Amino acid sequence: MKQHAPATARNREPLAAILDQELPRSGLLLEIASGSGEHAIYFAGRYPGLEWQPSDPSREALASIAAWRADEGTPNLRAPLYLDTQMRDWPISRADAILCINMVHISAWEATEGLFAGGQALLASGAPLVLYGPYLEADVETAPTNLAFDENLKARNAQWGLRQLSSLDSLAESRGFARTRRIEMPANNLTLVYRKA
Repeated sequence: MKQHAPATARNREPLAAILDQELPRSGLLLEIASGSGEHAIYFAGRYPGLEWQPSDPSREALASIAAWRADEGTPNLRAPLYLDTQMRDWPISRADAILCINMVHISAWEATEGLFAGGQALLASGAPLVLYGPYLEADVETAPTNLAFDENLKARNAQWGLRQLSSLDSLAESRGFARTRRIEMPANNLTLVYRKA
């Protein structure tokens, strides 16, 4: 029942170095597209002052998160929620921060539109919405591995693929967010921090 994502062990420490600077010390963090649940296990343990709310639209992922939580969870790790960002009504009414790792390129663009719409509804002014993953930038040469990854994603699903950072920034702005940080990460990924105006 437990799923395993090898990338989690590789990216959690570099990502945590950024989250240490960006997340509130207390409150409720909503993790979107929690996948296997391994990030949730690790980060909930690292940030005991935060209530960590994992979520995912996949029933298999929800079962994996629940299994990891049962075996290794901490008191501040909540039971996972079914959440598809394209839903009109989310099963949560507020959050102090949102984290979304590796979803934007492995979903339809409408899922990212829903992510920012939901963030606009849930977050207070100044609260962070943090994204992690590979992106395309007009003024930055794309790594060959990312180009190949983009082709692979589009071959698997025509609605998937690496997104232009400029498109993401425009979407964020339309929902009342401004990008405050862009951090280069290992394996040609970026961490992007948006904050609600």
